[in-house]
Order: sequence, then C-alpha cells, then structure tokens
Amino acid sequence: MGLDPHAAAVGEGPLLFNGPSAFEQWQRAVSEAFVPLDAADLGARGGDFHGSLHCATLGSSMRLSEVSGVRVRVRRTADTIRRADPGMVKVGVQLRGSGILRQGEQEARLTPGDFTVYDTRMPYELRFGGDFSMFIVMLPRDSLRITAGVLAAVSGRRIRGRDGVGALVSPFLIRLRHNLQQETLPTAPMFEDAVADLLSAAFDETAPRLHERSGPTLLASAKAFIDDNLSDSELNTAMVAAHHHISTRYLQKLFETDGHTVASWIRTRRLDKCRRDIIDPRLREENIREIRTRYGFLDTAHFSRLFKDTFGHSPRAFREEAFTAPPGIPDAAPPTRRPL
Repeated sequence: MGLDPHAAAVGEGPLLFNGPSAFEQWQRAVSEAFVPLDAADLGARGGDFHGSLHCATLGSSMRLSEVSGVRVRVRRTADTIRRADPGMVKVGVQLRGSGILRQGEQEARLTPGDFTVYDTRMPYELRFGGDFSMFIVMLPRDSLRITAGVLAAVSGRRIRGRDGVGALVSPFLIRLRHNLQQETLPTAPMFEDAVADLLSAAFDETAPRLHERSGPTLLASAKAFIDDNLSDSELNTAMVAAHHHISTRYLQKLFETDGHTVASWIRTRRLDKCRRDIIDPRLREENIREIRTRYGFLDTAHFSRLFKDTFGHSPRAFREEAFTAPPGIPDAAPPTRRPL
C-alpha cells in the first residue's frame, strides 16, 4: 500500500494494519507519512503484528499523527536521511505503553504523558517493547522560535508530563490528539502558529534546567568563548548561546548576575582589547584601523564614538596622550573608564 504524506487531511480515518503482511504495510505507511525510516518487528512470533496510523494536517505545514503498534524498533539512519531530509522536527507524546528514544548521546525513557523532541535531520532510534501508542506533532524546524543550541539541548531528552512546564504542555497535546480522533481540529492558520509557539516556549523553558546547577561554570565558559571570538563581527548572543546549547534567555540571566547583558559584555571586551593594543608600545606602528578590525569593529565612526564615550578621547587622541605622558607616568594609565 502507499500513502502520500501530503494526502492525509482533517477527516481522514485511521489506517488499520492486521494480518500476515501487517508489519510491512505499517512500516511503509509510517515512512511515507513522516520521513523515510527503517523499522524492525521485535515480536517473538511472526504474523501477530497489529497497528494503526491516523494522520491529519494542521495549517499549511504541521502534521499530526497517532501511531500504534507492538514490539517494534524504528530508526532514522544516515542512509534514510540522504533519501529525504525535509528539515522537520518531531514531538512525540507517549499515550500507551512505554518507549525509549535515543538521539546522539541522549536517551529518553517515556511513560504515558511524557514527551520528547527529536530532529529528523539527525539519526535517532525509537524502541517499543510492547503494545504502544504515540501522538506525534511534526513541524518544520524553522517554525520553532528557538536557537539551534536550545534544540540540541532538549533533543532526545524526556520532558515529564506531570512536572513543571510538561504538566501544562502534555495535556494540551493530548487534547489535540482527541481533536484528531474526533476530526474536530481547528482550521484557522493561527492555530498552527499557536502550537509552534507553545512548543517553542516549553523547550526554551526546559533548556536552562538542564544546566541550572552549573551557572558559574557556564558564565565563565561563555566569557572565554566571547574573548576567543571577538574578531568575528557577527558575534552575538545567539551565537554564544548556541555554542553552549542553552537558550538566549538563560544566557542573559547568567550575565545579569554579573551586572551585564551579553551585548554589553561583548562591547566592553572589544573596547578593552582595542584600548590595550592602542597604547601598547610594541604596536605603536600599527594603525588604529587594523586594531579595531581585529576585534570586530568594522565601522570607523561607530568605533570612534563608542571609544570616546567610554574613555573620554578619540582613539587617536588617546594614543597620542599615552605616548606623550610625562616621565614617571606609566603609558598604561589612561583616563578613567566612563560607564556605558
């Protein structure tokens, strides 16, 4: 049998799989409804597999599905990714039975009510040791308003359906599954955005909790990363957060404990490095343009304005004053830094 992944719509009843060829039909159907997958029947006896698949679309690009089966292993491999990589993310809510998701170095052991997220651009494995049912929301990666770092931080991890943000999101997703069963899904485009926004908020909220016991270490690491990348004019909050697999919001909270924002810290470090090199006698022959460019300042006027606002002199005047200081006054004794 074949199933066009774009053919299922609101009102399409579930597909049922029974009989000698049930597993092969189920495998083909789930691969066509989601993304190409390899599946294996883990049953001790052949011919006793049974399962179902119920799909619908929400809005223009969100896929809602309930899939059931018994004793199966499903894999997304490098080979199946090469066959088709639509850039989708899947959120799975365990409805019945238990399951294990593995992606990268993470493992999520799911019981009813728990949910997890997994990126179809990366290999993963789902294993169900008995009878199971799972509700799946599949949506484009770009529709989630989170950084790549947040997605990497939460992918393959269990979000408990009875605690914290999970206790809010899991019942909502289960209710959405009820709408799928009753063929009463909303049709207004805004509902697709609302589901994506809710999931984004849940993942953004969950990611910091994965690191909350190592805040000082993360802050020190973030500052070191910034120092190592000051030459990159594109350095920003999102880049630092993605490198550390945390949300931008959590990163900002870390810097707020130190009295800064991420952007102000990047600016401060760039200005301090420029100031140091401008008055370094060993770099006296290096022009100021080369120095500012080395630390990510590409616009002359912008750099000069920031420098003067901070140190009270233009970069050129600051250098001249440092190199003409009277004997006995250290070259590196500049005017007091002004608060930004």
